[in-house]
Amino acid sequence: MNGHSFRAILLVASPFCLAMGLVLPLVRFDRLYVFSDTPSLLSIISSLWQSGDVLLAMVVALVSVVLPSLKLFALAIEATSSGEGRRSGGLVARVLPHLSRWSMMDVLLVAIVITAAKSSGLASAFTQAGIWFYAGSAVISGLLHFLLRKEQGPKE
Repeated sequence: MNGHSFRAILLVASPFCLAMGLVLPLVRFDRLYVFSDTPSLLSIISSLWQSGDVLLAMVVALVSVVLPSLKLFALAIEATSSGEGRRSGGLVARVLPHLSRWSMMDVLLVAIVITAAKSSGLASAFTQAGIWFYAGSAVISGLLHFLLRKEQGPKE
C-alpha cells in the first residue's frame, strides 16, 4: 500500500469515526442498579439546550462538533491539494495546528465525568462505543496531520 492509499483510507476513516462518535452512546450510567442512561454526544448537547443551558450547549457543540469537523475539512483540503500548494503555507496550513490542539477535549471531559460519577458513589459509569469512535477520529486525524507534515518536508 502506498502513501496515497493510506492517506485516502485515513481521510475516510476519520470522518466516519467522528460521525459514529457523535451519535453512538458515549457512556452508560447505572443508578440504583435499576435505572440506566446511555447518552450520545449529540443527545447531551440537545439536552443541555432544552434544559436552558444554551451557552454550555454551544460551547460543547463548538468544541466537540464544529472544531473537529473544521479540522477534518482542513485536512481533506491539505491532503488533496498539490504538494506545492501545501509547501506555500496557506491558510489551511496555518489554521490546522490550532484546530489540532482541541482534538481530545471531549474525550477528556467524558473521562472526568466518568471519574466523578464513580467516585461520588451516585452512579456506576461504563464507557461505550461512542467514546472510542470519537477518540479514534481524533487519533486518526492527528496521524493524518503528522503524515501530511512529514510529506511536506522542512520549511524553507
